[in-house]
Amino acid sequence: MILISHRGNTDGKNIEKENTPSYINSALDKGYNVEIDIWMIHNKWYLGHDEPQIEINYEFLTIDSLWIHAKNGAALYNLLQDKKCNVFYHTDEDWVLTSKQYIWTYPNKFLYPNSICVMPELGYNGTIENCAGICSDFISRYEKDKRVTNHTS
Repeated sequence: MILISHRGNTDGKNIEKENTPSYINSALDKGYNVEIDIWMIHNKWYLGHDEPQIEINYEFLTIDSLWIHAKNGAALYNLLQDKKCNVFYHTDEDWVLTSKQYIWTYPNKFLYPNSICVMPELGYNGTIENCAGICSDFISRYEKDKRVTNHTS
C-alpha cells in the first residue's frame, strides 16, 4: 500500500511547515510519498495551498514520490505534459483520476482497488486494506498498522 503524507505532515497538521521544501523532503526521507499543492503563475512554480507562497524550481516537481495537486489550470496543463509527474486537479469532487490512473477518493466515498483513500481519519466507505494507498496528515499511524505496508507500484 502506498503511504502518502499530506503536504509533508506525518504526525498531524503543521500549518506553518506544510508545503515547504524542507518539510516535504523530511517526509520523503522517512520513506513516504507526499501530496503537494502546486501553482504556476507567470511561468514560475509555487508551493502553497490557498495561494502561491514558495517559489520552487521545476526539477523539484519531478521527484517520483510526489502526488501533485495542481491548484490552477496552468499548473495542471503544464504538468500533464511531463509523463513522469503524477498530477491531479480537484476541488470537492467525490473522485478524480490522477495522471497515473489512481482514483483520488474524497473522505467517506467508496474505495476502489486503485483508490487513494484521502484522510481516512475523517471516514471512508469500503475496505481500506484493499485500496492502493492512503493520504493523511497522520500517515505514520497507518505505517504502524501491520495490515498496511509502504510501497509504490
